Amino acid sequence: MNFHSNVQEAPYIGPQYQKKLNKLGIKTIGDLLFHLPSRYEDFSKISFIRDLKLNEVCCIKGRIIKIENIYTRKKRFSLTEAVVSDQTGTIALLWYNQSYLKTIIKEGEYFCFAGRFILTDRGSYLVNPAYEKIRGMEIKSFDKKLMHTGRIVPIYPETRGISSRWLRFVIKIILERLERIDDPIPQEVLKKYKLLSLEKSLWEVHFPLSFGNQKKAKERFSFQELFLLGLFVLSQRIKRIRAKSYPLEIKLKTIQGLIKSLPFKLTNAQKKSLWQILKDMEKPRPMFRLLQGDVGSGKTIVGAIASLNVVKSGGQVAFMAPTEILAKQHFETVHNFLKNSDLDIGLITSKNDKFFSKKLKNQVVEISKRKIVEKTKDGKIDILIGTHSLIQEKVKFKNLLLIVVDEQHRFGVEQRASLYKRNRADKNPLPHFLSMTATPIPRTLALTVYGDLDISILDEMPKGQRMVNTIVVSANKRNDAYEIVRDEIKKGRQAFIICPRIEKKEDDFGQEVNDFKAVKEEHLKLSKKIFKEFNIGMLHGKMGSKEKERTMKDFGQKKIDILVSTSVVEVGIDMPNATVMLVEGAERFGLAQLHQFRGRIGRAGDESYFLLLPQTRSKSAYRRLTAIAKTNDGLKLAEEDLKIRGPGDFVGKRQWGIPNLLMSSLLDIALIEKTREAAKEILEKGYNLTNYPLLKKELARFKEIAHLE
Repeated sequence: MNFHSNVQEAPYIGPQYQKKLNKLGIKTIGDLLFHLPSRYEDFSKISFIRDLKLNEVCCIKGRIIKIENIYTRKKRFSLTEAVVSDQTGTIALLWYNQSYLKTIIKEGEYFCFAGRFILTDRGSYLVNPAYEKIRGMEIKSFDKKLMHTGRIVPIYPETRGISSRWLRFVIKIILERLERIDDPIPQEVLKKYKLLSLEKSLWEVHFPLSFGNQKKAKERFSFQELFLLGLFVLSQRIKRIRAKSYPLEIKLKTIQGLIKSLPFKLTNAQKKSLWQILKDMEKPRPMFRLLQGDVGSGKTIVGAIASLNVVKSGGQVAFMAPTEILAKQHFETVHNFLKNSDLDIGLITSKNDKFFSKKLKNQVVEISKRKIVEKTKDGKIDILIGTHSLIQEKVKFKNLLLIVVDEQHRFGVEQRASLYKRNRADKNPLPHFLSMTATPIPRTLALTVYGDLDISILDEMPKGQRMVNTIVVSANKRNDAYEIVRDEIKKGRQAFIICPRIEKKEDDFGQEVNDFKAVKEEHLKLSKKIFKEFNIGMLHGKMGSKEKERTMKDFGQKKIDILVSTSVVEVGIDMPNATVMLVEGAERFGLAQLHQFRGRIGRAGDESYFLLLPQTRSKSAYRRLTAIAKTNDGLKLAEEDLKIRGPGDFVGKRQWGIPNLLMSSLLDIALIEKTREAAKEILEKGYNLTNYPLLKKELARFKEIAHLE
């Protein structure tokens, strides 16, 4: 039996328990041993019965004087009562609906009990206590034989049929029977960073002798997960540095000509970031750069100029966006920027049966998807913009030299890898890679999850900075918020109203649940009652492609005054005439997401209003929303959001598959820096980890679990 053995090989685990454990994601012995406790109960002090106080959690030992089952009149539940004594007195015990205990806890035998001593309508009892049979009264706290009482007791994430009591029983047997526990972390790392060994850590995390020891064990496991992530990220970086790509000459005159023709001046941050990107692509190794900039900081023009340089060097560009709306908007924006550059720019999305190509003098050509796929394969499309359809439609490029991905965390890892790998033979050079995001990346994530990317930051906004007033609206001020919307529309402006849901939920009887606001119901109410004098549109993810396109076109042409929408407008929607956004159920959204919403209004430089209407009266929700009202600094909000909601919101837990322990460790900057340093030291001794076979094996396992490709 070893870490990689099937969990069914462990004692007391048959097919039925195996199925139940699988529900917890436990398939191997290692999975079971790394199923760490979520909390602990402190039953370490064994008290005399005479010293017990009401409402305190306590642990006692004694001899069973009496035990009996009592059934209620209607026999809907049973009570099990027992009396136990020690040398100082007696105490009554009470369990609900556990009549089987009478066959386990027998009169005359000795037991340890741990629970809360409370006053019930039947008298004073130790209620639903944990129990453990002992040989006699001589047993003491932290006796090696104790698992459920008389010590710090672990409580685990459970599922039906798998209790913490059962897990403690099985895990202890496994730890006792494992002949050898090999430690994947090298001895020099353990020594330098004063870490417990793996074997010691497993014992101390499951059966700690003190909370200090438990903390050290958890720190070791957190170190291990971050260390493995650091090894992966840094080894990927080394691998990419050693890889070959297409060195692209900087077409300086072409770029300068384009910049001069723009109706605005690039900011210094845009110029700096663009130069970093162009210099990266000059090298014979692939660029892997993240362009991070707040909403409205001008990322798209930087990506467009970089794309122009690639095309003028004879290559093609794939430009991937997370939503159909954003892909179409990028298509329009990139074409407008490059309309005089003699390029063929294409758009392809999974729901469209037509492809729109802008060619030369602003001409629009509609052709079938089959033809656009052919044109791309033949190299006749210079820049192809699309959603995940760039992957699903099996598009092949003749000479793909640059991939641009907008908001890459919205794509699964496999989707990005598919686009990257499909368009090259194994021995061919890699294309360059540019990721763009409006989500500020906190430092902890920049060092870990995004640590293999070079980062350029657009920390300067173009002139004509937006003036957006952010207001948290209390329930009794809703009509005031509606008046702000009405006043702005009367001035010729437009408004967004955002709802968390598309439609109302129903219970098992078909009745609507009084839940968060929904687009369909809100659209009807606003049209019929609140804003009867205005044209109100609706936008959500279940609408057809053509319907969404028509709605956005009407909104852009000011045929719609108010657009009621889901979070589909969060990223990239550019409507300069919109000056007010009202967010219903605002507490349902993260701070970083709300900041993205805020970036959709006031884009023409007009004073605007961002109105947050929480649906619950929670003080914590109100406090969180006031944070966004106080600052327009996206990075501060991202840091705050990371603390409140956890890293899963940023890296996409479902997409990355990152273990829970690692997720929580991504908040610890000191530990991250320590593990990154350790990973660097090990990789300097050998990129392929040939001197560390156990570590190499563990890293392969980690990659498989976290699928970090």
